[in-house]
Amino acid sequence: MRAFEIGIVLPIMQYGPDRATTRWPDIRAMAVRAEEIGFDTIWTPDELLWRMEDGPPRGVWEGISMAGAVAAVTSRTKVGTWVMSALHRNPGIIAKAAETLDEISNGRFVFGLGAGHEWPGQAHAFGLPEDRIFARFEEALQVIIPLLRGGHADFEGTWHAARDLPQQPIGPRPNGIPILIGGNGPRGQRAAVLHADIWSGYAEERAHVDELGPRIATLEAVCDELGRDPTTLGRSAGVVVHPLEPAGARPEVISGSPQEIAEAFRSFRDAGFTQLEIMFSPGTMEALEALAPVLNESESSVRTL
Repeated sequence: MRAFEIGIVLPIMQYGPDRATTRWPDIRAMAVRAEEIGFDTIWTPDELLWRMEDGPPRGVWEGISMAGAVAAVTSRTKVGTWVMSALHRNPGIIAKAAETLDEISNGRFVFGLGAGHEWPGQAHAFGLPEDRIFARFEEALQVIIPLLRGGHADFEGTWHAARDLPQQPIGPRPNGIPILIGGNGPRGQRAAVLHADIWSGYAEERAHVDELGPRIATLEAVCDELGRDPTTLGRSAGVVVHPLEPAGARPEVISGSPQEIAEAFRSFRDAGFTQLEIMFSPGTMEALEALAPVLNESESSVRTL
């Protein structure tokens, strides 16, 4: 049997009504503690600016920089981007960033990638494209995948180009960095089936397997259509967990006792997911510490498939 993996997403976005900022010393401490607790992967999100209706925008630290910093202060746990935005960057440079992060981490990097999005206002604020976002992503993959899997790209598209471009230098895993593609919709799943080692979706309204579970069936249908063995593709679910709230306090989060949270995790495993990515709230060391007994509870009853 192989492990059902549980990852943690570091809180690098301002939070709360006062837009509190988590500083690097605290982020570093959380990363080190997450490795000690035993999370399988430490993830950094990749947003730029989050505008909300209930106050000023939430700022976000730059995700690739944070992934490199986390890789440098840890030694065992995998480090990943959940997920890097193809909209923010040139695709050749994205592939170079992934290779560099694998070098910094000594072969522990998981390259999570997605199309990105214009909402909530960040694309407009930064002067990024606001149209044909997924079509741009599909084209970017024609540069990124050949670079990471073959070491070379030669492509001329509508939005992106790579002209006799080598992937140099090469990190510790030539052509072997694991690729996770995130996307809730059919085009995201299709891209994952075509190119990725892992598909990742996330809960939008309810942090419950009832919302996310049906996506396994649609993913397997795409595998059947494209001729891929579905057992060769990992399946990741992203959920918000609030370990300091009683169970059922809010449908959009998983909460309760360590046993209740572990039971919720088990439901995702039983539905066919191979890993879980936890966005914990609030983004404090207290909340992270409250997840330690959840992992202890999960060790024997959840983390095997």
